[in-house]
Amino acid sequence: MPNKKMNKSMLQRVRRRLHIRKKILGSPERPRLVVFRSNKHIYAQLIDDLDRRTLLTVSTLSKDIANDVDSAENKSAQARLVGKLLAEKAKENKIEQVVFDRAGYLYHGRVKALADAAREGGLDF
Repeated sequence: MPNKKMNKSMLQRVRRRLHIRKKILGSPERPRLVVFRSNKHIYAQLIDDLDRRTLLTVSTLSKDIANDVDSAENKSAQARLVGKLLAEKAKENKIEQVVFDRAGYLYHGRVKALADAAREGGLDF
């Protein structure tokens, strides 16, 4: 939630996140794909909001893609790897459709790269 110590850009992102979050809801059939990006890493989770549980999580810290992440040329390439792995794991768990939650980040750069790779991997959103 917003507080006095946040800078202007962080406050704007939090407001966007809350505005987006009011409108979307993940279910067991169609979970919410949430993206979080830090300065070094990117994280993606599939969340079932009805049961309040995380179904799946993948990040640049995942052991499955650790070697590939280290050799990636930039952070967008790392995000593409995360998106591909997320789509593979979702298919293993019989998840085909998701609701995309960009968490207030602009649909640009790493967030877009992750989403495009997840779509290429077979997820529908």
